[in-house]
Amino acid sequence: MLDPTLKELAQGKNFAAFTTMMASGYPQTSIMWIDADDEFLLINTEIHRAKYSNVTRDPHVNVVIWDGNNPYRYIEARGDVVGFVTGEDARRHIDNVSNKYVGTDYAATIESERVVLQILPRRVRLNG
Repeated sequence: MLDPTLKELAQGKNFAAFTTMMASGYPQTSIMWIDADDEFLLINTEIHRAKYSNVTRDPHVNVVIWDGNNPYRYIEARGDVVGFVTGEDARRHIDNVSNKYVGTDYAATIESERVVLQILPRRVRLNG
């Protein structure tokens, strides 16, 4: 089970800073839409993106989600990408997440294949 505050912020209309490790050893951070189920944080991306390549090589990640109504309230989760969801399930997921953030299905062109990264938090820290 996810920490209740982590789940609340991830399921709300809040943004996340998602950090992975490049092959060079340098971190790479992207501002992302975020979601969660009862067990995992969920990041939806495409398989041609650096973040996907990074997590297939090194599953250690960091996610910081800040409250859109109070940016001084945020939560950090360090953990591992432990699973991937692809195909129609990943496509449905990006439409659902897009509806949460912008009110419509995902409109951007999909260049490769959508994939949902399932992140298992190992350490969670709340501020605010």
